[in-house]
Amino acid sequence: MRHFIGIFCLLTIASCSRSKPKNPENMLVIAKEIHERVITIDTHDDINVANFTDSTNYSQNLDTQVNLPKMIEGGLDVAWFIVYTGQDSLDEKGYTKAKANAMAKFKAIHKLCDDIAPDQIGLALTSEDVRTISATGRKVAMIGVENAYPMGDDLSSFEAYYNMGARYISLAHNGHSQFCDSHTGEENDEWLHNGLSEMGKEAVYEMNRLGIMIDVSHVSINSMKDIIDLSKAPIIASHSSARALCEHSRNLTDEQLQLIKANGGVVQTVALDTYVNKEKKEERDLFFANIFPDIADSLGLKWYDASEYKNLSDEQKDEYQLNRKIVAKQAYALYDDKAGTPSGVEVADFIDHVDYMVNLIGIDHVGISSDFDGGGGIQGWNDASETFNITLELVKRGYTEEEISKLWGENLLRVLDEVQIFALKNKS
Repeated sequence: MRHFIGIFCLLTIASCSRSKPKNPENMLVIAKEIHERVITIDTHDDINVANFTDSTNYSQNLDTQVNLPKMIEGGLDVAWFIVYTGQDSLDEKGYTKAKANAMAKFKAIHKLCDDIAPDQIGLALTSEDVRTISATGRKVAMIGVENAYPMGDDLSSFEAYYNMGARYISLAHNGHSQFCDSHTGEENDEWLHNGLSEMGKEAVYEMNRLGIMIDVSHVSINSMKDIIDLSKAPIIASHSSARALCEHSRNLTDEQLQLIKANGGVVQTVALDTYVNKEKKEERDLFFANIFPDIADSLGLKWYDASEYKNLSDEQKDEYQLNRKIVAKQAYALYDDKAGTPSGVEVADFIDHVDYMVNLIGIDHVGISSDFDGGGGIQGWNDASETFNITLELVKRGYTEEEISKLWGENLLRVLDEVQIFALKNKS
């Protein structure tokens, strides 16, 4: 009970310390003006290479959570497109397959910016690039790598990825990699390295040398502590929330948050319902558990139970994500207005995490991410077209324009600058 009282007090103090606009109409005007002026950055948006072709691509309003029309509608300026590869066997066969997947995603992002829609979006490698491209009225793409697994045992791959535009890399995903342990080890208390492997330590030095931000969102607590101990530059958590508010191994403990503050890094709060409010998510999932399969069947779509997800192939996961969007959209349309349907995780629940972390570690160390097209999305910010709702909620809670600007991207760009400056100063 004391724990929850403490959280309530922290949120109350954070709320009361800000002057909230009293006129709802004035609040809306203020929020729109702020949203127009600040640079809005979402640090985690997954992609499917099937949506980066000449005939099907992000210049169209596809049934994806992120694409150019949705970014324009919602005022999302910068999307970090993710080169994600799931964890597989730690052998040459697994590395070879994973590398092909990673290269295809790098190629897709470059194709969007260079060939498909260069008049609408440009690839940024620095904070200066972000500001320059944004000033032209175009949207901005940046590249993050989720899981260094495809690199195998070749440390020179970090420089190759850097040259292809990667500006942050995580050393693991859901499963222990050759570089470090994953958060998933908590489930059975089973670990491969008890933190970083020897090659993982070399990877930290290499990313520091190159000017790549190190992402700790999926790594284990011990791995993260090892990274903090070794890194000479600030780190990021590209899509994680506060564990004190939602108990999940993907969220960060207060100790971890304090370590990131001391390191000068930034935590990009993630709008993924399971990591924001697990209880509300589970209640809603339970309600729809028997509804989704019937709707999938009526639509003739292949359906997998959520418990099967971790054992699916990458292709099956892509199929599941696509089919789930279609099924969920129809189910919610049919049932959300009916009495007794549990509400989903909302923008207010998400900003509770922002409030908590701002109060704990300070406004300079907190940011915003969605994990769109990779499981993310909440009611009110379920795709990029609804991005303004985040700014509106921040204004409602009394955040100033300067604070909102920091949360939406200036903190992240500051860390990117510091990481790149360190690399330049120590260039051999």
